[in-house]
Amino acid sequence: MENGLLDRVEGNVNVHIWSEQTQLEKGDSLDAGYTSELSDYTHISVTQNNLQELKEIWDQWGNETKQLFYGNYGDLPYLLDVQVDEHLFRALAQFWNPVYSCFTFGEVDLEPTVEEYTALLCCPRFQGLILTHPDETKKVGIFALSLDGLMVFPRALGYVDEATTDFFHRLSKRVTSVPTILAETFRSLGKCRKAGAGRFVGCAQLLLAWFYSHFLLIDRVICRVFFEDYSPLKDIVASPRRVDVPEENWIALLQNLQSKDVEWRAPWMIPGEILYRYGNFNWVPLLGIWGAIGYAPLLVLRQFGLRQFVPATHGLAQSEFAYREADYKKRVGEISSAWNKTCRLKGVAISPATTPEYVEWKGKRINDNIPKPSMEGARPMEEYLQVMPSELEIMKQEFERKNLELEKRITKLKEEKMYLSLDIDVQKMEVEKERKEKRKIEEDRDDLKEHYKKAQVSLRRARVGGSSDQLQKEVQEGKARTEYWEKKFQEMQSRNLALEEENKGLKSKVTELGRSLRWHHSHDSTLETQEDYLKGELHQSRGQVKERDHDMGEAIAHIREVAEYVQDLAVRANILSLMCGSSSEIGRELALLLDRVKTLGIRAKAYL
Repeated sequence: MENGLLDRVEGNVNVHIWSEQTQLEKGDSLDAGYTSELSDYTHISVTQNNLQELKEIWDQWGNETKQLFYGNYGDLPYLLDVQVDEHLFRALAQFWNPVYSCFTFGEVDLEPTVEEYTALLCCPRFQGLILTHPDETKKVGIFALSLDGLMVFPRALGYVDEATTDFFHRLSKRVTSVPTILAETFRSLGKCRKAGAGRFVGCAQLLLAWFYSHFLLIDRVICRVFFEDYSPLKDIVASPRRVDVPEENWIALLQNLQSKDVEWRAPWMIPGEILYRYGNFNWVPLLGIWGAIGYAPLLVLRQFGLRQFVPATHGLAQSEFAYREADYKKRVGEISSAWNKTCRLKGVAISPATTPEYVEWKGKRINDNIPKPSMEGARPMEEYLQVMPSELEIMKQEFERKNLELEKRITKLKEEKMYLSLDIDVQKMEVEKERKEKRKIEEDRDDLKEHYKKAQVSLRRARVGGSSDQLQKEVQEGKARTEYWEKKFQEMQSRNLALEEENKGLKSKVTELGRSLRWHHSHDSTLETQEDYLKGELHQSRGQVKERDHDMGEAIAHIREVAEYVQDLAVRANILSLMCGSSSEIGRELALLLDRVKTLGIRAKAYL
């Protein structure tokens, strides 16, 4: 014992015997004949604060400042990049078993534990503050408070709740945040389940990161747990996730979940001692910001790589209370005292994974109203994660297909136009060459005509005097040359006409290709406009749904506050009615008024 603290470590056999004897003597969390008041479906809202500004601030910090934050507050900033899958989260909420503070999926019990959340967040575990420049420490502290108020404990949307600020100041006194995070997660899930609706006030990102690590059908995280500065959250964020699986698919999958579908010990979890109870409690009581609740780590020993035996669960169903209840200070004092006497389990893996007594107990256990396994119409697990595209996605795919075809067609037309342009250039060169030859022929013809005229003049002179045979020979040669060049000229004219006709045909084809190219460009623009319109409609619809969820969540919160206030008045009215007599007229009027208040209190119970 040191500084009033008692931390006892026990072996697996001793804890096994104690747990089964306690369960046998005291009974289960629920007694036989219990009738659940939970609704068949819980309408839970996962409305989140906008964390974009915090992400931008974090991205601007240097490595030294980030390391200072990690050393003081753990790996919380990685949660800024975890996308909240609302379909999956709403499905998970249906399987929350409030009387056992765990998820019950078919034959499987799962719950986040103090050890798992500590490993996920890489919590400093009571480390002293890192000595650094005061301004840097202050800046890091303000950022940590913002993360706690807007993401980890988002009770108020848009600002940090006062109770969260008080809790943050206690953290500076070396108080770990993990039990508080777990307490508010369990309390919020239970509150929504009991009311049948509500907004989740807890860290949805951290809960989903924990679930991803235990589900085999989701891509496994590659872990390097023995590497220095290893961060499980960093690897989880880097792994791709599907967020388009419908909620009904998740519910159908989870209600038939079997042991073989579960990664019992998370890949990043290093086996060690398990905190399984405090003081005189048979389980672990957790103090939150707005209330307290208990949970039983012995329910999920397989998450630590140990053999599952019958857990001690008596009193779990009555463990939750809010800090506004009449005797809450006394109960908080009892829990605080119990935290000075911790009991830890140090066990070794033993086969098989469960004891026969546990299998028998699990089969007889009375649960709250959760979806029961249904093998009728059940499909292989992988098929539930195969998503049928929506009408909008089909239209988008069809648009992309047609757009791709048009792009290929346009590319082909451009190539044809380019080749035709080259052909036209070649034809132009041919025409120019023919024109040059034509000009040369015309020049030769003109020379021939001039020569013919000279020959005629010479012939007339020869008649006057000269050799008749010689002149006759020159005339014959001149005629032969004239006929040759006339024939040559006619051939060139015919060829020139043919080239001009071919050139006209090529020009007509280029014009037609240009017209077709312009039409395809115009059609492509029309399809893009249609896609932008559909995207706008989808974005507007999603915005309206989020606004409606937000309004409903706030309205339900206000209704509960009024109902709680009326309940408080009813309690006080009951006390006053016992204190005041009804003999006088004023007493009778007061009794009548108190009866009305108590009636309102009974009606208000339905809203709590």
